[in-house]
Amino acid sequence: MPVKLEIRASEGDEGKRTITGAIKYETDSAEMRDWYGDPFVEQIAAGAFADSIASRGVVGLWSHDTSQVLGNTKSGTVRLFDGAKELRFEIDLPDTAVGNDAWTLVQRGDVDGVSFGMRVTKDKWSSEKRENGKLYRRTILSAELYEISPVAFPAYPANEVSARSFEEFKASEKRAADQYEKEKMLIELDLFG
Repeated sequence: MPVKLEIRASEGDEGKRTITGAIKYETDSAEMRDWYGDPFVEQIAAGAFADSIASRGVVGLWSHDTSQVLGNTKSGTVRLFDGAKELRFEIDLPDTAVGNDAWTLVQRGDVDGVSFGMRVTKDKWSSEKRENGKLYRRTILSAELYEISPVAFPAYPANEVSARSFEEFKASEKRAADQYEKEKMLIELDLFG
């Protein structure tokens, strides 16, 4: 989701380096396939992590690697802000090799995606017909959130980008419709004018 990580450096707090991002709610994942090859997408429902983050710690990891810890909510180096549209997070990076690598790669834009580790406790499925078959949709209603990771290839690649792209798509559709109406009017004027 990519989700576009942001960076902040603070001189007043002994050079603290913080990366921020968000897990977007109600946003489709990349299309995935189940064991049988059937396509599906999933979405995280708003508030799906609320119970979990109220009762358990969440760890910041580098690319899901449990040996490369970036922070933890228990120590206050990971902070979570659950809103109606997204779960925002901040991770204060450690002064370690992995922290320095994370800072450099996010700062350069080489890594700009976010992924997360969870255990789904409640979900619902639906399907929709497509030209070439059926697409299944899984909505995650409740889940235990274990970790958040900056990654190069997130399963939810289009969180912020898709919202912007969708608005651009709708605008281009409107422009096309307006152009069609304009051309239709000119043709009618030529025919009847």
